Amino acid sequence: MFGLMQQRPLLISSLLDYAERYHGAIEIISRSVEGPIVRSNWATIARRARQVANALQRLGVNRSERIVTLAWNHSRHLEIYFGVTCSGAVLHTVNPRLFPEQVRFIVDDAEGSYVFFDVTFAPLVEQLAPQLSRVKGYVALCERDAMPAVNVPNLLCYEQLLADESDDYAWPSFDENTASALCYTSGTTGNPKGVLQSHRSAVLHSFALMAADTMAICARDSLLLCAPLFHVNCWGIPFAAAGTGAKIVLPGMKLDGASLFELIRDEDITFCGAVPTVWLNLFAWMEQNLNTTDQRHLKLKRVLSGGSAVPRVVIEKAHAYFGATMLHAWGMTEMSPLGTCGSLLARQADLDLEQRMPVHLKQGRTIYGAEVRIVDDEGRELPRDGRSIGEIQVRGPWVLSSYFKGAGGKVVDDDGWFRTGDVAHMDQEGFITITDRAKDVIKSGGEWISSIELENLAVSHPAVLEAAVIAARHPTWQERPLLLIHRKPSADVTKDELLRFLSDKVAKWWLPDDVVFVDELPHTATGKVLKTNLRDRYAGWLERA
Repeated sequence: MFGLMQQRPLLISSLLDYAERYHGAIEIISRSVEGPIVRSNWATIARRARQVANALQRLGVNRSERIVTLAWNHSRHLEIYFGVTCSGAVLHTVNPRLFPEQVRFIVDDAEGSYVFFDVTFAPLVEQLAPQLSRVKGYVALCERDAMPAVNVPNLLCYEQLLADESDDYAWPSFDENTASALCYTSGTTGNPKGVLQSHRSAVLHSFALMAADTMAICARDSLLLCAPLFHVNCWGIPFAAAGTGAKIVLPGMKLDGASLFELIRDEDITFCGAVPTVWLNLFAWMEQNLNTTDQRHLKLKRVLSGGSAVPRVVIEKAHAYFGATMLHAWGMTEMSPLGTCGSLLARQADLDLEQRMPVHLKQGRTIYGAEVRIVDDEGRELPRDGRSIGEIQVRGPWVLSSYFKGAGGKVVDDDGWFRTGDVAHMDQEGFITITDRAKDVIKSGGEWISSIELENLAVSHPAVLEAAVIAARHPTWQERPLLLIHRKPSADVTKDELLRFLSDKVAKWWLPDDVVFVDELPHTATGKVLKTNLRDRYAGWLERA
């Protein structure tokens, strides 16, 4: 016997319709590429998204055709988000921070038909256009009088394109399994691979972000989205924001401490999501400007961080400067991306920060909809005892079943489990602690050393801005930890001071064999420390020492 309930497809257009109908006046604030703050609202976003859909139709864009964006976080990009997906085309956000050859590969592999780009990326677009034979045209995200002098075929102006279109457009209804967005992995090894989301997966993932035990996104929120719109669809937050009618604040290309603090203060931000690097830079600015920043009326109470492990100092300073609780999250492009989130349990909520700290330092607890388990080298599930270390496997309605065009071959087993490459342990309540990426684990004399734990401890030193730990070759122990340090401006610390600082916090055999001070650490296009680069440069450091 089947239930007698209506079968309505789960489509992204339903999220936008809700925002427009019930929260149309709620503001969408963005810092434009030109610099000034632009004030819009959900009703305007929805109206202009329909104009985008009409423009795509006039350009001959078919359902499931890939529409490429090379753009920062601003309202025009948000309009394209909904205009493309709700009309049945596929939103293909490309990370402009990747190497040009990777951008070319991604756009070509996806067979993108039109490229919408910010004028700041005009040189990149002009460089790549001769190699993108499938692209039919390029749309500059600006007014007519700001059009860049760029030599590309069929160059169009976004504002002129919309001005020629009506906002009368009925979102089509189609199968909820229709593709909605295409996101590529960062491609630190080999070519990036595409993850093709569906409307169903996007809406279910949005429901998860609204849940109280996850991000708790709601209509009362003012959300500052520092995670790029081109990074796994800004962690899916824009879609969840539409489904609740939350206020969105988009920082554009300015992620410096002064600009972010201005938005947090002036736009009554209640929730902010950013990678640890952004938080570290914000707090470094605040440290230098404590005498001139009034923090008494700030409303920021929840901060989300992921992408890499969150250092203790970020959790402490979020609490000290804002009175905010850190939601430590974990996921990946292949998971749309969320798998865990560090919301507290009842017995933890009333503890003071120091008592809660061990929980905040974990990468969150498993959320409903994402099945997570830890397995050994033979694929056997390990006990959830908080000690047994193995690789994380995941499955669920917003986890990929294969990569776009079958790249990488079969990537899930017969039961649907996807191997993440992250090494961790899990406790009985579903909290996970990631000890390393499988490729970053340090094995010294047969014993495992966590680079993540060493990095987080090093960053807690007041003179350290960023830290990275890699495995360096050793003639006796096979591998030993090497610590690389990027100091804060005007700060000074020596190797011996750092090792003394770490000596009472870890086992003696965990202490790095050497400390290297660098002017900066290399980062991936998504803000993670690029350890492949560091290993190439420093893997033989101890052999030379």
